[in-house]
Amino acid sequence: MLPLITDKDMILRLAKTFDGFLFTGGHDINPELYGEEIEDFSGELCNERDIMEAILFSKVVELDKPALGICRGLQLFNVLLGGTLYQDIPTQLSVSHIQHKQKPPYTKPVHNVYIAKDTLLYHLLQTDSLKVNSYHHQGIKNLSEQLMSAANAEDGLIEAVVMPNKKFILAVQWHPEFNYKLDDYNFKLFLEFVRACKC
Repeated sequence: MLPLITDKDMILRLAKTFDGFLFTGGHDINPELYGEEIEDFSGELCNERDIMEAILFSKVVELDKPALGICRGLQLFNVLLGGTLYQDIPTQLSVSHIQHKQKPPYTKPVHNVYIAKDTLLYHLLQTDSLKVNSYHHQGIKNLSEQLMSAANAEDGLIEAVVMPNKKFILAVQWHPEFNYKLDDYNFKLFLEFVRACKC
């Protein structure tokens, strides 16, 4: 784990030191970062984390270091590259019939995602669909022009993104950390991330 610091020189040193970076789930991203007011249905925020990860991610992209995003990580990549989010899917995407915020156990898959061919994710997993767990109330509303959608849920919500022309910048909305011991596809996500870090 890296400290929540704002010293750009120190963060650049960290970005140069490590071979790859995992941006995990956690707090909601402050809506002010994508030009919206904070609504009542927005969740807990951590501005210190937003600031630190924004600086770190910009350095990771600049240095073309591997980065894997999970849940908040996917949302963070999108926001920092100019995209926007639904602050609360049940409130703002009422047409969705999919359970995006399941109850435990989180090892249980609850909906399908459909993987786009000619993407890094398809290349890694070699499948066009996958059953995943789901534990989030925010999601991508407008996709950054710098990202490519790599997977969607049945309701159209983006479930994975890749950043073209980068060695390995990939993010998923589901939580592979709960299932990697039980599911080969989720294991492959971490395996290929580690392999990218070794290159």
